[in-house]
Amino acid sequence: MDLEHLFSTEGPFAKAFPGYKLRQAQLEMAQAVKAAIDEKGQLIAEAGTGTGKTFAYLVPAILGGGKVIVSTGTKTLQDQLFQRDIPLVRDVLRVPVTVALLKGRANYVCHYHLERARHEGRFLRKEDIADLHKVERYAKITQSGDKAGCTGVPEDAPIWPHVTSTRDNCLGSDCPNYKDCFVLKARKEAQEADVVVVNHHLFFADVWLRDEGAGELLPACNTVIFDEAHQLPDVASLFFGETVTSGQLIEIARDARSEGLVIAKDFVKLPQAAEALEKSVRDFRLVFKPEPARFPLHQVSELPGFAEALADMLTCLTTLQSLLAAQAERAESLENAARRAHELRETLENWQKGDDEEAVHWIDILSHGFMLHATPLNIARVFQKQLKSNPRAWIFASATLAVNGKFTHYQHELGLWDAQTGTWDSPFDYKKQAVLYVPPNMPDANSPGFTSKVVDQAWPLLKLTHGHAFLLFTSLRAMREAHELVAQRLKDEKLEWPLLLQGQGSRTELLDQFRRSPNAILVASQTFWEGIDVKGEQLSLVVIDKLPFSPPDDPVLAARIEQMNKEGRSAFVEYQIPHAAIALKQGAGRLIRDETDTGILMICDTRLVDKPYGKLLWKSLPPMYRTREPDTVKRFFEAKRNHAPQQDQSPEQTS
Repeated sequence: MDLEHLFSTEGPFAKAFPGYKLRQAQLEMAQAVKAAIDEKGQLIAEAGTGTGKTFAYLVPAILGGGKVIVSTGTKTLQDQLFQRDIPLVRDVLRVPVTVALLKGRANYVCHYHLERARHEGRFLRKEDIADLHKVERYAKITQSGDKAGCTGVPEDAPIWPHVTSTRDNCLGSDCPNYKDCFVLKARKEAQEADVVVVNHHLFFADVWLRDEGAGELLPACNTVIFDEAHQLPDVASLFFGETVTSGQLIEIARDARSEGLVIAKDFVKLPQAAEALEKSVRDFRLVFKPEPARFPLHQVSELPGFAEALADMLTCLTTLQSLLAAQAERAESLENAARRAHELRETLENWQKGDDEEAVHWIDILSHGFMLHATPLNIARVFQKQLKSNPRAWIFASATLAVNGKFTHYQHELGLWDAQTGTWDSPFDYKKQAVLYVPPNMPDANSPGFTSKVVDQAWPLLKLTHGHAFLLFTSLRAMREAHELVAQRLKDEKLEWPLLLQGQGSRTELLDQFRRSPNAILVASQTFWEGIDVKGEQLSLVVIDKLPFSPPDDPVLAARIEQMNKEGRSAFVEYQIPHAAIALKQGAGRLIRDETDTGILMICDTRLVDKPYGKLLWKSLPPMYRTREPDTVKRFFEAKRNHAPQQDQSPEQTS
């Protein structure tokens, strides 16, 4: 089928959706995607909000034939593609393609672990026991086993790790429930489908790294499409490196104890060794302060008690591995546990050796645990090698990939030097729909009273818009401080507006609450900077406190800066500014999501207008009406609100 006809006002989309309009940018992007598919090439496509990029890549991909993998940055978009967008395109084009949704195994109920959780009965909270019964009932009636379909049990409920499997503790073909496995069923459907929808984490963990089963997807496919592709460098860095977490260590200890009590009751050394490993993990965490932090390995090596706690943890893990190996012949589950313990020990020993020229070794201290990472400093070579392994089309799409119209930064990060590139601007009339306001007389962004001043400047705007606002901060500390200050303001002025704080519920729960609550204010950090879609008056104001530069004490960033500077390059110009520009565009992109939206974007960091590099960030933002005068903001908003047009749009026009 001809793309010009398909997207024309006489084509099938126009007939399917009343009020349909031809969008030239959407057609041009679809043509570029088709060319990349035909040539088995690489395309980097930046399409502004409202372009319709989802249909722009789906139409040529579905018509191109062969197997297609679509990878997204979030489960929300993954579900939207599977449940809404792809069925719509399939129906309009009348093409009989089959579609499968594939998530990571932790998203599917595991019959074996569900049964074991029921028998062990180690739950202390009434809520966990109630959730266990709900999962049991769900497992008997569900076809997919996807935990998202288990109503009444939140996706972050503590019960889920007990009733799902991981790559480490899955028994594979030796599982007594092998034939009924929901993961295997989902993978079988994915292997047989024409279009498979995954997310980036699954793509790299299972598809790219060839986990048993899902690894068969990539060799069979003709086209790979990454939506929300701006997330790929960070995700790829994570999976091309090595990680040991406190959760993995605790899990192997608990699995060893559980299996030992069932299969090797006479071998008392096994539960004792498991208990010792759990204790050593807790003791290692106690070496650090309670609050979360990140440190390079070389920085913590001299910390009092660190070397001893690490050595003790490694010794306990080695002992447990030896005891599991000694009992491995008794059962497949014990052999599997011995293998896992061996792999964890090897990774932990490699991490302990310290940094090399290719990777930085660092520790991420969490509230109740830790993650030990070895992260590669350069993923471009690894990524490019994989891209060239089999000829197929690779499409990288997002609303934020370019910096001031150029893709040099993104191409350098992923090694996409030969890729075709294209930029298609949003069809929204930003100058008429939104105002960008940088308040005058703000203190230095790093000064102690900065967050208080942000709230001072935001308060008149919050009253102007009657709430309906996102307040986005670059740190959790600033977020919490701002929440307290706004709460006090609301109390002082006797305003009963809903005030939501990131962390008080899941992202989905908070977003649902925000959407249905008049006058709501959401105070959040990085979690809400992207992947959030609130249309209409409900979101009328977005406040961003600072330019989103990565913290200079981030171990991976520090190592990359050092490496680039050694090579005679400017890490600030080539790496830090582009990263900040893309992140800022994501945050700013929350405001205008529809052709009829209007609103205010306030960025409180005056470096945006005062510093030479600020001009680059300024130019990267949507072309909103810009001012530094609060009275101008007030007049703009009131004028727009009094004359706001109302119109309905088809799903196609907002995809």
